[in-house]
Amino acid sequence: MGRDPPLLPLFIPSVIKAADHLKVDFGDLDTGFSDDKDLIKQKRKAYEVEFKVLDPSDIEREQLVQVNNVSAILGLPPESAAILLRFGRWKQEKLIEEFMDHPEQTLEEAGLGTNFEGTAKTEVVPGFACDICCEDGADLETYAMRCGHRYCVDCYRQYLAGKVKEEGEAARIECPGDTCHRIVDSNSLDLLVTDDLKDRYRVLLTRTYVDDKDNLRWCPAPNCEYAVDCAVKTRDLKRIVPTVRCVCQHEFCFGCSLNDHQPTPCPLVKMWLKKCEDDSETANWISANTKECPRCQSTIEKNGGCNHMTCRKCKHEFCWMCMGLWAEHGTSWYNCSRYEEKSGSDARSAQAKSRASLERYLHYYNRYANHEQSAKLDKDLYLKTEKKMTSLQSQSGLSWIEVQFLDTASQALQQCRQTLKWTYAFAFYLARNNLTEIFEDNQKDLEMAVESLSEMFEKPVSELAELKVDILDKTAYCNKRRVILLTDTAENLKHGKF
Repeated sequence: MGRDPPLLPLFIPSVIKAADHLKVDFGDLDTGFSDDKDLIKQKRKAYEVEFKVLDPSDIEREQLVQVNNVSAILGLPPESAAILLRFGRWKQEKLIEEFMDHPEQTLEEAGLGTNFEGTAKTEVVPGFACDICCEDGADLETYAMRCGHRYCVDCYRQYLAGKVKEEGEAARIECPGDTCHRIVDSNSLDLLVTDDLKDRYRVLLTRTYVDDKDNLRWCPAPNCEYAVDCAVKTRDLKRIVPTVRCVCQHEFCFGCSLNDHQPTPCPLVKMWLKKCEDDSETANWISANTKECPRCQSTIEKNGGCNHMTCRKCKHEFCWMCMGLWAEHGTSWYNCSRYEEKSGSDARSAQAKSRASLERYLHYYNRYANHEQSAKLDKDLYLKTEKKMTSLQSQSGLSWIEVQFLDTASQALQQCRQTLKWTYAFAFYLARNNLTEIFEDNQKDLEMAVESLSEMFEKPVSELAELKVDILDKTAYCNKRRVILLTDTAENLKHGKF
């Protein structure tokens, strides 16, 4: 179903905004900014996804277009069509199909009913007494929706204010009647509440719209009011990492709303974070560093080099290596006669496996945590970059534009650190094969380049002018190695090779 022609120009600012944003993401376009969408799509890298950023006015226009379409097709008032769409979570085609098959049932379930006569207005009804406050009077102003449940305006207004302001409800506010499930429409609410509540009501409706749409996500940055439109499906998150960037410059994963975690897919990120947060590794440590007494099963930690163990609880003496009786070893304990026994072998095998598992986890976790800490330090350094640039400008005679290479390098460091951090979480779950070796080679190249750039960036201000060319070259090289790593990983993920 096409858009209403008169409304089409209203979407132009959104398209321009999205294209401008894509220009930032696709900085490798030698021709600069272009309105040619085919060119932008052609230049998109393997690890990038197509998206656009919407502001609140864009979202309201999208809602209006769908409401007008449904209203025209089904012959319903716009405010009723809006309630129907919210009931159907804005799945327009499915909703229309259900309505055509079962119109009365669909309207009833949506909280609309079949009566659409009359307009929203307050009335003074002779002899009326409000069931909520029990007030009556000849000049008592009242209101009732099409369901006929009438209450005084003050009670109705207080009820709606409580729903909107205190409960944060907007899309499914029901009639105040105890057993009535009719939904309060926008005309009724506009008639009864104050202007500030009307604004709050519309904000809540906009939030409901974004939350209900699978292709929309709010930017998680604090105080950001933009949403991102991306067509990536939940089922594709195992092979795609849909990183998007809001106009506020915050980069996040469209799939899980966490900060950018390329190249690690969302399911692995979830597993990794859970592994890091829970106490499973405490159990691994206990398994790797302790054993149970063969007699009383008390947990014992070896705190010395000697393999002659004495249980403090039952005084049982045994060999740490084979768990056999110490008395059987004599003075030649190192020639453990029971080393090849099945029980001893199994114990050592389990111990070795547990220790190897722990060491492997710590290998990846320590590097993950190190880059996370380094990224925080780089961010702190970035906050001081402007001061550093000012000092360099005054000491070297370079212009403000000429010292921007420090800002570029600082941003590259943060972005590359973020990528490196997540490469270790990704590598932890990889099976050993040729692709893993290629991935680790790319990881190593990027890591070496980042450390080299970081070292140059932290040089005294007096040396930075002479290092400008080297810093620019190393910044470009870091960005290039990051692109290579992410591109190669994304292509292998898409084709199911990992």
